[in-house]
Amino acid sequence: MDDNQLDVGACLARVRGGDEDAARQLFVHLHPLVAKIVRAHLPRRTSEEDLVQIVFAKVFSRLDQYRGQVPLEHWVSRIAANSAYNELNRERVRPELRHADLSEEESQIIQNLAQDTGELPLAQALGAREIVDKLLSQLNPADRLVISLLHLEGRSIEEIHRKTGWSATLVKVRAFRARRKMKKHLQQLLREHKP
Repeated sequence: MDDNQLDVGACLARVRGGDEDAARQLFVHLHPLVAKIVRAHLPRRTSEEDLVQIVFAKVFSRLDQYRGQVPLEHWVSRIAANSAYNELNRERVRPELRHADLSEEESQIIQNLAQDTGELPLAQALGAREIVDKLLSQLNPADRLVISLLHLEGRSIEEIHRKTGWSATLVKVRAFRARRKMKKHLQQLLREHKP
């Protein structure tokens, strides 16, 4: 069946009934529309194909919510646009830290860290703190808070528990995950610096 002549209502009924061929037909019918919307609103760090897949996952998982009051293409367009905007907002909230974003001094510190495991000279210690601040800025507010309290202010797990109301286990888990995220960002910077 030509996708321009697809009986969307009948196809939807078959998809809801578990017909995989109908799901493929619906995908083929809607793909150009979704791809066009995604391309128009594509965030920098998200691949077009990944975002298209996210949109279709949402469409098919929410198909039971579609009531037919507007054309299916309008409903899918709204999901596609909202998904793209959500990705854009995620990038704004947590912009990716790139080696090119570092100052010359910070770049030199990263180079020293990549080559040497010893202590940094005092003059570079302040620059290292600026890098730590940039790495912290990549974390969500709760992770940033736990790292700041635990490692920068030297608070104990118990003090953080009393201050935040989080259980001691949650503080430990959150700190572990935050350190892992910071390490990942630092390793990315080190990889970008290698010639």
